[in-house]
Amino acid sequence: MILTPEQQTAFDAITEALRKADEFKAFLLHGVTGSGKTEVYIRAMQSALDTGRSAIMLVPEIALTPVFSRRLRRVFGSDVAILHSNLSIGERYDEWRRIRRGDARIVIGTRSAIFAPVENIGLIIVDEEHDPSYRQHESPFYNARDVGVMRGAMAGAVVVLGSATPAMESFYNAQSGKYTYLRLPDRIGGRGLATAELIDMRAVFKQAGKDVPLSPQLLGEIKETFARGEQVIILLNRRGFSQFVLCRSCGETIKCKNCDITLTFHRGDGKLLCHYCNYREKAPRVCPHCQSEYLYFVGEGTENIADQLAKKFPEMRIARVDRDTMSHKGEIDDVLLTFADGGLDMLVGTQMIAKGHDFPNVTLVGVISVDIGLGLPDLRSAERTFQLITQVAGRSGRGEKLGRVLIQTYYPEHYALRHAREQDYEGFYNEEIKFRERLAYPPFVVLASILIKHRDLAYSSRHANILRRSLDAANTSRHVRVLGPAPASISRLKNEYRLQIILKGASRRSLRETLDIALADAEANGCDLRSIFVEIDPVNLM
Repeated sequence: MILTPEQQTAFDAITEALRKADEFKAFLLHGVTGSGKTEVYIRAMQSALDTGRSAIMLVPEIALTPVFSRRLRRVFGSDVAILHSNLSIGERYDEWRRIRRGDARIVIGTRSAIFAPVENIGLIIVDEEHDPSYRQHESPFYNARDVGVMRGAMAGAVVVLGSATPAMESFYNAQSGKYTYLRLPDRIGGRGLATAELIDMRAVFKQAGKDVPLSPQLLGEIKETFARGEQVIILLNRRGFSQFVLCRSCGETIKCKNCDITLTFHRGDGKLLCHYCNYREKAPRVCPHCQSEYLYFVGEGTENIADQLAKKFPEMRIARVDRDTMSHKGEIDDVLLTFADGGLDMLVGTQMIAKGHDFPNVTLVGVISVDIGLGLPDLRSAERTFQLITQVAGRSGRGEKLGRVLIQTYYPEHYALRHAREQDYEGFYNEEIKFRERLAYPPFVVLASILIKHRDLAYSSRHANILRRSLDAANTSRHVRVLGPAPASISRLKNEYRLQIILKGASRRSLRETLDIALADAEANGCDLRSIFVEIDPVNLM
């Protein structure tokens, strides 16, 4: 394969950095979907091996490891090792031993693969570097992307962060010169990006006289796409059949007994399920609060949408891809291979199908209930929505045929959706960065989220207040802004009450120093540090 001029420029820059032994350099490879980032990765890995060094490649989802590992093994053979949590303990041990002995000099895997015992590392690649899946949300907290940059700096290696929609912080670092910026602005073969259109669901509601999950326009496009022998992807980033159960007599919802969230109805097994703690109970026939029979199943999940589409298009072969249907080893790999070979006409799924996959015959992507992400109480809600839409739009039109993307929304004026429609990353970045600066959010400050968790609310409140007083005492220079304590967005999770304190620091050093002094002082004043969970650079504040 002959590289495009842009690919060659990016590859040459990375190769030149690899030739400078033991010299750290970080690149941001910003390439639109289908621009050939993977080919640059593979050739850079070969260059690392040619210099006698090793390489690690991170991917955000386990579903992507078979796709990439097959391609890498065609090039590098037994030099490739795979590390992710779906391997059995024995398989992981065998791969770890191969890496440790030096029998495998290329490692591919999800976030934990960044800790692989690779010797003489020369190259670290983080594909889809913006993805929140790289964040470990349980102690020990870490972001594999940031660990990769730090490991590269310590090893004198080259780090390549690749994405069509870079994280705001990564693009800011590239703009400020901390990372070297590489750009792949066009798709391979001169193919154009898929054309995208926003469907105003307010108009659909007026026309139908009720709330409908699938607009007539989307249904019409699905029918035409199938008639042409082409494939469809439908994205709905919400599992289950219904979002929650509401009693229309008393207005109560059915909540998890361990968490302050509603249970999701899964019709397949007739259960209500908590997607946080996995608590489940049989779906009731009457309201547990008032015994009314008027229960209403609100909102649609992937199970419901797949069911509706199967009824509307009985001749289509449809598969659902989410964590409920793909729980067994190898299942998702089998479904994606079947879809790629033309054995399925439509995939309905969550973000698992939105990134990294290459299906040349997909010419239509539909995005349903995109407003769910915009409504989350988190500083990155607009950024995540933009990234998700742009990524899934990139699955359309990757072959010879033109692609089309239909995005259903009740808020078509939102800037994240406007720029996602145009797949205009720079336009989104320029608008979003103004909000970040005005509200003092990353990349202009360093954030820390402190959660105080305990089964007894009074206990967690008492220790949260002790910590707050210690933070105020330690923050003598007032370089750190302290907010809280206040109930977290999800105030009770896994049977623990959650209070939150947020720190905003002008620099990482001042924030860390203030935090270390405060924690020591709080412990001396009787604070139970076992109930305190500190996360630096959180990817969400919920």
